[in-house]
Amino acid sequence: MDVKRFKELPIMGILRCAGPVAMEELIEAIISSGLETIEIAMNSNEAQALIRRAASSAKGRLTIGAGTVLDLETLKAALGAGAAFIVMPTLVKDVVEECVKKKIPVFPGAFSPQEIYDAWNAGATMVKVFPIAMFGPSYIKEIKAPLEKVELLACGGVRCENIGAYFANGSSAVAFGASIFKKEWLDRKDFKSIERSIKDLISKIPNEIR
Repeated sequence: MDVKRFKELPIMGILRCAGPVAMEELIEAIISSGLETIEIAMNSNEAQALIRRAASSAKGRLTIGAGTVLDLETLKAALGAGAAFIVMPTLVKDVVEECVKKKIPVFPGAFSPQEIYDAWNAGATMVKVFPIAMFGPSYIKEIKAPLEKVELLACGGVRCENIGAYFANGSSAVAFGASIFKKEWLDRKDFKSIERSIKDLISKIPNEIR
């Protein structure tokens, strides 16, 4: 993962698949939307195969990582499948340490100021503040006041109507998931709705960020 490139379009899609998905068509819709970065959750059905299929379909046009990586065994599986970055809902120190050693961008999750500080000091590329919907954009501002150097990725409840506020309050990046990768849209292969919704979300990122 080119972190500098990610910061130029700092938005990440989170895909968690409970069943079969038409990956090739989905990847084309994602690329057409303008999104450049997605993670595939490792608790998806056949997650390794999904990452490989996504990477094969993307042909270098999309950066694909793995999420919900909670132990070293899962990390090994994710990297073996070709994941370019690692995301987790909490701080798993040995996973972060291994990513740092291998120079793999890593986004551990945290919520309280202490958790966020610990995740950053462990070597996080950015700290995923999750679930941010509990307190909203103002929580990012409160965290950034004393921890100004910590880069934060807001996750959980990011929508068109609040994405701008997350950046205005100090988020370095944001992530979205089931609000756009809806099960019903995936099940009926409604990739146009997914593409349109991602485009709408990207359009709300402040111009000075992009």
